[in-house]
Amino acid sequence: MTHVFTSPASTSPHLQAELFRPSLQYPAYSYAEMLTQTAARYPEQVAVVFNDVNLTYRELEALVNAFARGLLELGIGRGQTVCLLMTNRAEYVISWFAIARIGAVASPMNPSYKEREVAYQLSNSDAVAIVVQQELLSLVEVVRTQAPSLEHIIMVGSAASDQSALPAHLRAFSHLLRSHPTTPLVGSEPGGEDLLALPYSSGTTGLPRGVMLSHKNLVYNACQSIATARITFEDRMLVFVPLYHIYGIMLMGCAAMAGARLVLMERFEAGRCLQLIQEQGITLLYSVPQVLAVLHDWPQVDQFDLSSVRFTQCGAAPVPPALAYRFQEKTGITVMTSYGLTEASPGTHSNPVYDRRLIKVETIGLPIHDTQQKIVDIETGQRELGAGEEGELIVSGPQVMQGYWKAPEATAEALRDGWLYTGDIGWRDEEGYVTITDRKKELIKYKGFSVAPAQLEALLLEHPAVADAAVIARADAEAGEVPKAFVVLRAGHEHLNADELIGWANGKLAAYKNVREVEYIDAIPRNPSGKILRRILKEQERQKTGK
Repeated sequence: MTHVFTSPASTSPHLQAELFRPSLQYPAYSYAEMLTQTAARYPEQVAVVFNDVNLTYRELEALVNAFARGLLELGIGRGQTVCLLMTNRAEYVISWFAIARIGAVASPMNPSYKEREVAYQLSNSDAVAIVVQQELLSLVEVVRTQAPSLEHIIMVGSAASDQSALPAHLRAFSHLLRSHPTTPLVGSEPGGEDLLALPYSSGTTGLPRGVMLSHKNLVYNACQSIATARITFEDRMLVFVPLYHIYGIMLMGCAAMAGARLVLMERFEAGRCLQLIQEQGITLLYSVPQVLAVLHDWPQVDQFDLSSVRFTQCGAAPVPPALAYRFQEKTGITVMTSYGLTEASPGTHSNPVYDRRLIKVETIGLPIHDTQQKIVDIETGQRELGAGEEGELIVSGPQVMQGYWKAPEATAEALRDGWLYTGDIGWRDEEGYVTITDRKKELIKYKGFSVAPAQLEALLLEHPAVADAAVIARADAEAGEVPKAFVVLRAGHEHLNADELIGWANGKLAAYKNVREVEYIDAIPRNPSGKILRRILKEQERQKTGK
C-alpha cells in the first residue's frame, strides 16, 4: 500500500488539501488473510484488549483458526450466513474473522433488538447459525421457529463452558475453541467479490435491508481509512462504538490490517473511557457527537492525561461545529469530522488529520482515496451542480456495496451508472469540501443510529385504537433527533392515554427506536396519492417549539 503524500512545510494548506488523496495500491488477498499477514509481521504485538483479556496477533490468529474449524465441523461453509448477537467483546472479533476465513457471511445484529427484530433478520438473511451472548440467548430461543434456516446456536459466556451441560441444539463457543487445532486452514480462499458481510440498514420502507459488502469492499475501505487517518502498528484505538455497527466493523478491519491495538469497551462510560485513554496510551479515539459533549462536561476530565490522543474521529451523525471547537479547546484533542454510510463500507469522506489548517469541522471533509463525488439535482439525479449549489451527494469508489439483499428494485434506485445515491443533501465548496444540510431520505438520526419512521408507523397502526399515524424527527439536545408520533385515534378509543400508547409501542422496539412523544390530531396530512406530508408536520412542530 502506498503512503499518503506528505507535502513540504512550505506548501500552502490549499495545495496540501489538493494532494491529500493520491490513488492507492490494494492487496489481492481476502479480508481474513489480512489478519494472517499482520500476525506474521507483528506476532507479539497486542491485538485486542477487553477487560482482563489481552490477545496478541499470534494468539488472535490462532483462536480465529480454531473457531473457523469449529464452524466448518458444524457444516457451515462458503456463502452461508452467520448472525452475530453480542455486545463489544473479544469473542466478537474472533467470530468475525473466523466467519470471513471460511467464506461464510457475517450478519451483525443490534443487541438491543426485541424478538420481532431478531426474527426478521434471522429469517430474511437465511441465517444457518447465530453466535449469541449468553444474556441474549432467550431472544433467539423465543423466535427459533420463525427462522426456518437456523440450525446452530453458539453461545458465548461463562455458562457455556461445559458443552455436556447444554441442550443438544446449543454449542458452546469456548468448547469449539478448545476442541479444534489452531493450525492454519488449507483450502481455497474467498474471492474478492465473494460476499463477506450483511449488515442491515434501515430503509424508508420501514423494514431494514441487508447491505451486501464483499471482501474487496471491506479490504479496500480498510486501506482507504488507514491511509486517510495514517494508522500504523504503533496506534492504540479505543473503540466503544458498537462492533455490530458499520463504524465498528470498519475499525476492526483497520486495526487488523495496520497491526494496531484494539482496546474495546462494552459500552461508553465517560470515567472508564478517560481512564483507558491514560492507562493504554490511546492514540486514536473514535466517537460520535454525543460522546464529545459528555466528555467535555465530565467534571474530572482535567484530571486525566489525554496527550497521547492524536485526534478523535467523529462521525455517524452531524457534528455541531461549536461543540467540536469547545471540545478541542477543553481537551487539546483535534476533532476530525468524517462521513460514511453502510452502503459504502462505510467511509467516503474525511477531513485531513495531519494539519489543523485543513480541517473544516462544519463539513464532512473531502472524498477519500479513489473516491469520486458529485452533487446532483434532487429532481432527476442526472444534472451535476456546481460549487455552492445544493443537491444530492452521490459517490463512486471500490468500497461501494454490491447491492441490497433480496431487493433488486431498491438496489437499482441506489446504484445508478456506477454511482451510489446517498440520499443526503448538501453542497461542496470550491476545494471540494462537502457540507451536509438535510436528508432526502426521511430517516431519523438518534445518536448516530437510523430510525425509519415508516417502521414505527406500521407498528402504531397495529394498535386497535389507532386509525392513522405519522412519525417525524423532533430535535433533541442530547440525542440529536428523537421520534415523535402524530396519531389519529379510532372512534370510541379517545380515552387511550398517550403514555399508554408509547409504552405499548416501545415494548416492541429496540430502545434507540423508541417513540418519545405522541400527539393526537384529527387527520394526518397526505398528498392525493396518500403519501404523508411530513414537511407540514415538521413546520407545525417548528412553529410550536421555535426550533
